[in-house]
Amino acid sequence: MGKLQEFDITFANNKVVYSPGESIGGTVKIRISNSLQYKAIKVNCQGSCGISNKVNDTSWTIEEQYFNSTLSVADKGTLAAGEHNFPFQFLIPAAAPTSFEGPFGKIIYRVKAAIDTPRFAKDYKAQRPFYLLNLLNLNEVPDIDHMSYAVTTKKFNYLLVKSGTLMLKARSDLRGYIPGQVIKLATEIHNKSGKDTGCVLASLIQKVTYKPKRHIFDLRTIAEVEGAGVKAGKHAEWREQIIVPPLPQSALTGCSLIDIDYFIQIALKSPDAVVTLPIYIGNIAVNLSPARTVPSSPDHCGVAPNAEGVTPSAPPVEDDEELCAGGTASEEIPTKSHSQQDASGQPVTMSPSAFSHAPSSVLLPGRRQPDASSPLFCVSTGATIPFFTDGDPTPVPTSCSLILPPEYSSWDYPHEPPPTYEESCSSTNFSLNSGQ
Repeated sequence: MGKLQEFDITFANNKVVYSPGESIGGTVKIRISNSLQYKAIKVNCQGSCGISNKVNDTSWTIEEQYFNSTLSVADKGTLAAGEHNFPFQFLIPAAAPTSFEGPFGKIIYRVKAAIDTPRFAKDYKAQRPFYLLNLLNLNEVPDIDHMSYAVTTKKFNYLLVKSGTLMLKARSDLRGYIPGQVIKLATEIHNKSGKDTGCVLASLIQKVTYKPKRHIFDLRTIAEVEGAGVKAGKHAEWREQIIVPPLPQSALTGCSLIDIDYFIQIALKSPDAVVTLPIYIGNIAVNLSPARTVPSSPDHCGVAPNAEGVTPSAPPVEDDEELCAGGTASEEIPTKSHSQQDASGQPVTMSPSAFSHAPSSVLLPGRRQPDASSPLFCVSTGATIPFFTDGDPTPVPTSCSLILPPEYSSWDYPHEPPPTYEESCSSTNFSLNSGQ
């Protein structure tokens, strides 16, 4: 029986990232030192999703398959000593979802090859993964160019007999971003009490929902910024920015087992008050019309101006004026810490060209070409699709060089999910009505 020296799969032009509806082709290479009898040489292309109740467990609880095609490239015969190449080609279905890898599940695609040998002889197998990127065009999301806005009013007691009122307002300049873009946050805090507040924290949070019989919610803080508190009786503003690192897109169209959501959470400590701003992460940026202007800072006591056709989700102006009746001059909240800063306290500088909706050959600042011992690909922040260079056999990592806070994937599961956009709006309306 022959001796197998090489059994490998290569893709045409060394391509590893494909789009739905695209053809994937390549070659199965076999090199043997002696002749080898076979019953068939087959190539299989498949895509599937599997999820589990346990972390990093590949014994899936539930699976779904997107396609599974097998091609016989050679029927019963004998391979002579030497090298043999068998071409193959498959069509990827247009509805296949983007590749994904997380602690409780994966969407994986791969090409397998097998040499079926006569009875009692050893069969030979090889496989190679490839990755699918189903682009999310943010311009197709309704109202994506509108501001995301939330407000809450809280009444609280302190020093046993005293009471106060606090208003927390926050907004982002858009509702959708791509990796490399900057999320501009504007926050107002009106402390109508005799007690100083605790710090304020803005966090970019990823929520991945896995859907076995009992849903699992994996919450990860991607980036966070901490601001100082607000003095008693003061009205203060806080303006900060968060750079969107490489992240998997919101939603996984075509997959019914895994959902991905993102939101900005603005939380105030003592008294505790929280608002959430749902956002989308996509691959193709929002096309802003020239007529639209995004405010760089919030109004002191009113609703920010909106472009024509944009319906504000803020409460009526008179509600804000009631809280601002004291006429307190607005103060600026200083930032205490930012997870996207290096050890010297300087922000990490990143060129937007370092990020792309498609695999890019641009290196991030401070990155070097990987050596031969480096991994073949580098996953981005959180659970995600690995990104490769386009048309280069040696992939260049595009993971962000940001300094991120600790992951919270070690928490007990399942988590309580954060509120949906509709629930957030409902709680906003409730808090407004209760404050009247």
